This record gives sequence, structure tokens and C-alpha cells, in this order.
Amino acid sequence: MNKDKNQAEELVENTMAEANDAVAALEVKITELTEGLQRTRADFENFRKQTDLQRGQLMKITEFATIEKVLPVLDTVELAIQHNESLAPLAKTFEKSLNDLGLKMIDANTGTPFDPDFHEAARMEEGDGGDTEVVSEVLRPGYLYNGEVLRPAMVVVKKQ
Repeated sequence: MNKDKNQAEELVENTMAEANDAVAALEVKITELTEGLQRTRADFENFRKQTDLQRGQLMKITEFATIEKVLPVLDTVELAIQHNESLAPLAKTFEKSLNDLGLKMIDANTGTPFDPDFHEAARMEEGDGGDTEVVSEVLRPGYLYNGEVLRPAMVVVKKQ
């Protein structure tokens, strides 16, 4: 009977050892799968963020392209307002509509200091001989779209 008892104890020990090995193997597998899942989640989150960023950039490019196509119409309306005093009330409505779209005319009034970031010099005129370059005439209005230069104002520059 002692022999049977020893065999039974040995069998129990072997079974326990196998069970412990199986549990350890499963714990390793669970750890591997958990880490894989975490990497997959992180990859997906990075993908989502990148996709959102690209979508935003595409929207911005599309908006710029659309507004650029409208600029010749805006130029014509601006010229009509400047040359016909009866259209003066239209100027305020026009300006408000542009602002609502995020479009703002670049300041290029006569006497405004010339800034190459906002103005494009079509030609230079002789002035008083000073060192300061100022706008003397606007040939084509420029526009900012949401704070970025969409098109610089084309101006005549003179030294003052």
C-alpha cells in the first residue's frame, strides 16, 4: 500500500507540476496577447489622429482653392464699388460677408508702409528721396484667409 501511496503522491505531484507549467504558459500567452492588444490600440489611435490631421489639411487646401477661384469676382465687385458711389452701401455688406467667410482685405491704403509679406510691388516710383517705402497706389487688392496670406496686394511703391 505504501507503494500505491507513493505512486499516487508522485502522480499528484506530476499533475500539479504540469498544471503549474500550463498556468505559467497561459500567463505568458495572456501577457503577450495583452501587449499585442495595447500596441494595436495605440496604432489605431495614431492612425485616427493622422487621418484627422490629413482630413483637416485637405479641408484647408480645398477652402483655399475655392476662395482663390472666387477672387476675380471679388476684384470686380471691389472695382464696381470704388467707381460707382451709389454702390457704397454694398461695400459694408460686402466687407461683412468676407469677414464672415474668414476673408479679410489686406491693408494697402495710400501711405501704408510697404510690407513684402502682404504686398507685391508692381513698380517703384520716385518719391521724396527718403528711406521709407510706402504704398502709393493699389493695383489689385490682396486678401488674408483666416489670418494667412491668400494673395498679396499688388501695389505701386514710392520712397518717402
